[in-house]
Amino acid sequence: MLSYRHAFHAGNHADVLKHAVQALILESLKKKEKPFIVLDTHAGGGLYDLRGEWAQKKAEFADGIGRLWDEQARWSSIDPYLAIVRAMNDDGTLTYYPGSPELSRRLTRAQDKVVLMELHNNEVESLRGNMQGDERVTVHHRDGFEGLVALLPPTPRRGLVLVDPPYELKEDYFRVVETLKKAQKRWATGIYTIWYPILGREADRSRDMLSAIAKAGLGDVLVAELEVAGQTPDWGMNGSGMVIVSPPWLLDKQIEAFLKPLCAKLAQGPGAQYRVEWLSRREAQ
Repeated sequence: MLSYRHAFHAGNHADVLKHAVQALILESLKKKEKPFIVLDTHAGGGLYDLRGEWAQKKAEFADGIGRLWDEQARWSSIDPYLAIVRAMNDDGTLTYYPGSPELSRRLTRAQDKVVLMELHNNEVESLRGNMQGDERVTVHHRDGFEGLVALLPPTPRRGLVLVDPPYELKEDYFRVVETLKKAQKRWATGIYTIWYPILGREADRSRDMLSAIAKAGLGDVLVAELEVAGQTPDWGMNGSGMVIVSPPWLLDKQIEAFLKPLCAKLAQGPGAQYRVEWLSRREAQ
């Protein structure tokens, strides 16, 4: 349960989708002066050195952020995300990559707060080291599913929840749905995002999870998916998706604007595709 290390996958196609959406939501929250909070349930190490042994093992970043790095001017629609990557690599060489905690830390303001949860013993130590010195950031060594519900409702009452479990256990899909329902009962005004993998047909449990979320009565629920190749019968991850509960106004249009060209740019084989759809709408309830 505690073997997953995100450094192996840092900066891949799934991270590009996940972090581009995260940055757009944070930019939307900053349109109002009132403070907000970011709660990250499976924070990982916080930031990653792409020269490291784990990142280099499969070099997944080369087919993710690496494909965008030399043509950033083309990607103005996701510049809030790319601007952070640029700031971390100001010599022009792609060396460091921000995890969701670093993105949150850099995209929030003095009045905002960031709460990070991580259960893995080594990862949480890396996270504490990477976040040290920022008094706005709090790190919890705890299970993110349990921790999220326990920490709600938060102060301030505006904000974003990031749920990004490793899905090493099939129970994670079930826990996502149950945690989301409990969390929204405690904090109905929060924005919730859930990342999930799209696996080979025989292994993909995300469809059942999405069906359960659609039936959960959560109001406005948007889904955005990016598949870089057609599905296979094995366990490989050919894509990923983001569920956004109570998304900011026009987020669906913002995602649509970047996801179509991104799908073409990050395609790794035939069958690459994307979708941006509403799982449920408040008006229909």
